Amino acid sequence: MDVATVGNPGQAFPAVSDAVSPKWLAENREMIGSITSINASELFGAGSALNFATDRDTKRLLVQVVNQHTGEILWQSPPEYLLQLARTFGQPADNSAGE
Repeated sequence: MDVATVGNPGQAFPAVSDAVSPKWLAENREMIGSITSINASELFGAGSALNFATDRDTKRLLVQVVNQHTGEILWQSPPEYLLQLARTFGQPADNSAGE
C-alpha cells in the first residue's frame, strides 16, 4: 500500500488558489491546530501521533495512529482488510475472455 503521510501542516493541503473561501482556510487551520494539540498531549501514548493520509489505490482517507520512532501503524481506519476489498472489487473485470 502506498500511503502519503501528512506529518507537516504545510503538506496537508495543495497550493491554495484565489477561489478558496477564507472560511475554508480558517476551518482547516483550526483542524491542523487541533491535530497538533492532540499529538502534543500524547493522547495516543508517548511517541505516537495521529496522522491523516490517502490510500493511493482507493483514494480513501486513512486515519492512523503511528509510532513516530518506528513508523509502525498502531491503529488505522479503515482497516487494511477493507482497503484490500476495495482494491479487489474496484478493479474492472477482465472482458477479454468473452470477446
